[in-house]
Amino acid sequence: MASFSHHFSSMHLVWMACLHVYVLCALAELQRFKQPTKEDGSISFLVVGDWGRKGNYNQSNVAFQMGRIGEELSIDFVVSTGDNFYEDGLRSINDPVFEKSFSKIYTAKSLQKQWYSVLGNHDYRGNVKAQLSPNLRNIDSRWICLRSFILNAEIVELFFIDTTPFVDKYFLKPKHHHYDWRGVMPRQHYLSNLLKDLESALQDSTANWKIVVGHHTIRSIGHHGETNELKKQLLPLLEANNVEMYINGHDHCLEHITSSTSQIQFLTSGGGSKAWKGDIDQLNKGGVKFYYDGQGFMSLELRQTHVKIVFYDVFGKVLYNLNMFKQLNPVI
Repeated sequence: MASFSHHFSSMHLVWMACLHVYVLCALAELQRFKQPTKEDGSISFLVVGDWGRKGNYNQSNVAFQMGRIGEELSIDFVVSTGDNFYEDGLRSINDPVFEKSFSKIYTAKSLQKQWYSVLGNHDYRGNVKAQLSPNLRNIDSRWICLRSFILNAEIVELFFIDTTPFVDKYFLKPKHHHYDWRGVMPRQHYLSNLLKDLESALQDSTANWKIVVGHHTIRSIGHHGETNELKKQLLPLLEANNVEMYINGHDHCLEHITSSTSQIQFLTSGGGSKAWKGDIDQLNKGGVKFYYDGQGFMSLELRQTHVKIVFYDVFGKVLYNLNMFKQLNPVI
């Protein structure tokens, strides 16, 4: 009887362990947020990346112009493409850099909307859990930063993806930098689950526009250039699921590149502060429609069948316009 009891107890523990794993897998689905459209069915937002420098390197000037354009467009939210706090992320939830680089910089009334942010490689050099902590919203309620998540804005869905763990060199050749990989290891398991969750979400999406946002480039002629790991692992998934736009930062420039194999438009908005003048790959310019090696940001205005994209410089001057059109998705 004692042997049976011991066997039953052991089986019960195994069953509970399996259930625990199942629950964790079930909870791995990307978290979703909802953003209503305006009364006319449209939605508009700004995109800025690579910005957090306590107002230096023209960050404050870019922020001022963002406020002006944000008011003109009556924006609904702001997207950050990562590298939110230089040089090494946040040290803790009480790090004064959060307010010095965010709350006290983006003060315009039009920018007092929700900010949806992903992590960049510089953010991973700090305390990642601090930057992801919901406690930061007690300091500034605008702040939402997760590794990966989905924003459903009715006519458009934005899929925010954690791209830093894809990049081999941060693991194999970190130089003198320390990266906070808590929550990422084992790495291949993390990436496999992320790609599966993204694929499932893209396949289930009924939005007329699908936009994927990540920190790292897929296509770029800037300083960092293309990210081969994303070209190999992420790009095929985007092409297979009819994603219209991939938006990133990482290269400190503004950029539009078209694809030769799909409808995807590659859009870089990484000019939130420090820029790299003259750092251009002249030999890889296929599909490049626009490149600006200076500071600035981007706006998007979306309707069911039309998207207008505008790039602005540090003075708020319009540098480049892009219009995209499509038919409504059929009701099944």
